[in-house]
Amino acid sequence: QVQLVESGGALVQAGGSLRLSCAASGRTFSIYDMGWFRQVPGKEREFVAAINRSGDNTYYADSVKGRFTVSRDNAKNTMYLQLNSLKPEDTAVYYCAAARTTGRVIPLRRTDSYDYWGQGTQVTVSS
Repeated sequence: QVQLVESGGALVQAGGSLRLSCAASGRTFSIYDMGWFRQVPGKEREFVAAINRSGDNTYYADSVKGRFTVSRDNAKNTMYLQLNSLKPEDTAVYYCAAARTTGRVIPLRRTDSYDYWGQGTQVTVSS
């Protein structure tokens, strides 16, 4: 198993930036594809960004592409999400997730592709 802990959420003004971190422990981090999702009350958890196990492929929701950047440092067992040009509609609880993979193509935009989830970190963007 792998344990995931998000951090870095905060209250920021529109146009500001944050960097979220997802620290992993328990298993070899590099074997997992990783993703970021977000959720607001009353809505489904939605895909934000993902990165494959080696870090050479990234994926983004259209709503964040060009503003957010996902990265990982396998030596530090950590995934990051850089959030720039924040908008009030980015307000949500942000979750990181880990997916076991043997190298197969899996749909990283789907929540049910992931096996482990963090507890979430709150991002609030004021207008």
